[in-house]
Amino acid sequence: MERFDNMPETALAWHRAGRKVALATVVQTWGSAPRRVGSQLVIAEDGAIEGSVSGGCVEGDVVLEALEAIAEGAPRALEYGISDGDAFAVGLACGGTIRVLVEPVGPVLPVALLQELVAARAARDKVAVVSPPEVGVRRLVREGFDDRFRMDWSGFEEDGSFVTIHNPPLRVIIVGAVHIAQALVPMARLAGFDPILIEPRPAFGSEERFPGETIVDEWPDEGVRALGLDGRTALVLLTHDPKLDDPALIEALETDVFYIGALGSTRTQAKRVARMQEAGLSDAQIGRIHGPVGLDIGAASPAEIAVSILAECLQVLRKGESGQ
Repeated sequence: MERFDNMPETALAWHRAGRKVALATVVQTWGSAPRRVGSQLVIAEDGAIEGSVSGGCVEGDVVLEALEAIAEGAPRALEYGISDGDAFAVGLACGGTIRVLVEPVGPVLPVALLQELVAARAARDKVAVVSPPEVGVRRLVREGFDDRFRMDWSGFEEDGSFVTIHNPPLRVIIVGAVHIAQALVPMARLAGFDPILIEPRPAFGSEERFPGETIVDEWPDEGVRALGLDGRTALVLLTHDPKLDDPALIEALETDVFYIGALGSTRTQAKRVARMQEAGLSDAQIGRIHGPVGLDIGAASPAEIAVSILAECLQVLRKGESGQ
């Protein structure tokens, strides 16, 4: 994935082991900074680190600053820029400017908040940590940042507070271990998704065809129900068989999965819509189905179709159903 995603868990584990710890977070970037806003680095008092705020450019200096922050029990705001002589000294020769907020666990970042954050992440709940502009109470917030959650967009609010977004990992559940899935699974993983296959047909869902992948050998509706469907999950139906696709589709349309795509022609989609209407689903629910699946880029081969599916999935995730 684009950022190290277990930094809160690491910080809490190190704290529980009796180590004094600070959490450093990229809070602002300009130019070609190597890491995105929200990227984190955990620093222990013995100099151990985990994560990254710059891909290695300024970590050494951030560690030194964090050790002093831990000793003082106070937060620190750091800034490194390509135009600063100090930036070259610490290694920011890869371009851009970054601001980093360092928060010692305990004196600044409450342990109880960190525990609640880790528990929420384990439960696949979306939460945000709000840090005030100066020394003050850090808060865990679950509502009020819809756009930030959808865009995975950590950043500053108008009042100067910084919001760190913690979303559940993205998943794509693929019903049907067909040839398109063989291309889609590795592409999805490269894009930061955890791919899961549901395939009750042994000839399709074999280890030989999908080595090392998670394959759920269940009827699709039972499989998606067991996995759980939420706002960080995409569902892609590839079997082209209503007996397999429809039960999972009906299950998904009752949830807040962010994307639902179904393989088939325009004619196939029309028949699918009719079946959903007969099943009692509303026009609004049926309108969520992307069928034929994928962006219309003229895709022909299985790999090209997989590209179009992943592109449409990302478009909906980042821009919403309207694509605007």
